[in-house]
Amino acid sequence: MKLTQYTDLGLRLMMYLALRPSEPVTIQEVSERLAISKNHLVKISHQLTKSGLIASTRGRNGGIRLASAAEDITIEQVIKVTEESFGLVECFNDGQNRCTLVGACKLADVLDAALDAFFDVLRKTTLAELVENGAALEKMLLPVSGVNRVGSVAG
Repeated sequence: MKLTQYTDLGLRLMMYLALRPSEPVTIQEVSERLAISKNHLVKISHQLTKSGLIASTRGRNGGIRLASAAEDITIEQVIKVTEESFGLVECFNDGQNRCTLVGACKLADVLDAALDAFFDVLRKTTLAELVENGAALEKMLLPVSGVNRVGSVAG
């Protein structure tokens, strides 16, 4: 299983916001500090705002921030908002399943149990835990004039 780049960037955005709990930040700031395409971040932050994980304020002193304390947001919540599907194999999708082994094969049961274990770990892990080493993370952030953005189209 592989999470999408969209989810990866969403997790990075949420971690950045967890490092800035008392202040709204702009998409531009996050884009520059994490070297992520601003356009990608706009889409991701919009979806996270619609889900209630991020709060957005418009205007001169506006920006985005976590809607709840980082201790109250699980990694499972973020991933379930940003990933479209967790159908690991064809037989997870009843509408498009053409597998001739359905009913006798145990693969779906094993993968379903593995997916449950995956989410169990994510459900027990909070955003706050991901940023416990905040000082080290801060040192890794790019200066505001960062370049080479992830997700940008090379010219």
